[in-house]
Amino acid sequence: MATTVGYPLVKTVRALAGKRLLVEFSNGVSKVYDCTPLLAGDVFRPLTDEVLFRSVRVDGPGYAVVWNDRIDLAESELWLNGKTTTPGDVG
Repeated sequence: MATTVGYPLVKTVRALAGKRLLVEFSNGVSKVYDCTPLLAGDVFRPLTDEVLFRSVRVDGPGYAVVWNDRIDLAESELWLNGKTTTPGDVG
């Protein structure tokens, strides 16, 4: 029987300074994800606009964070490449 790797779902997301996201997962872990490296790509380039970047929200079930119909990040990307943090560490 095959098993699949599951990642915790996204519970909340908040845009931070420096094009970073504070992501809280369903297992209670919080991570900071740096979006800066993505901004050079065509898909993510619109996120250089601060108003758009700050409009980030969790998709309904928590499988991604989304900005619009074309820009999103999966929970696995956020989980694997985010840096674990505690609430007092984030500003």
